[in-house]
Amino acid sequence: MQTQKKWKLLPAALSLILGGLSITPVEANNMRLFGALVAEPCALLPGDENISLDFGTVVEKYLYLNQRTHGKPFQLHLTGCDVQPGSGVTLTFSGSPNVALPGLLALDGGSQAAGIAIGMETVAGKMLPFNEVSEVFPLTPGDNVITLQAYVQGEPDALNNQRIRRGNFSAVATFSLTYP
Repeated sequence: MQTQKKWKLLPAALSLILGGLSITPVEANNMRLFGALVAEPCALLPGDENISLDFGTVVEKYLYLNQRTHGKPFQLHLTGCDVQPGSGVTLTFSGSPNVALPGLLALDGGSQAAGIAIGMETVAGKMLPFNEVSEVFPLTPGDNVITLQAYVQGEPDALNNQRIRRGNFSAVATFSLTYP
């Protein structure tokens, strides 16, 4: 009797095991991996890839009188530059453009403030339009520092009609370095 029970359970167990091991045809596909290995003439100092710039409190009346704030400086540190004399780097700041002020950066959608935009310039006051390649910044062998400034500017209609809306604001831009 005991042998008969084993015989009845054995086909059921084999059926479960074989059912879990169903054989399906496998299709072989190719995967192509590629990239580019380059030698960058300079390295960006760790930490400079994510820059936060706090404008602090911007007074609405100041914008009505002056149209824009003074530039708030920040720096990009390029280290270990292996360059020839006369070499340089260009910068491109990218982000959502402000419709009322071409070349300036629009505020993020979650901003409470309105009627303003963010501009970028050199320390000499030359505008660096967003989404455009800058002039060439000269580099020397070793370490280099590029000092730039960001500012807040009122949109023309908001200034003329005294319609700047107060509140917190933010904007996000990315920058890229190109060694021509």
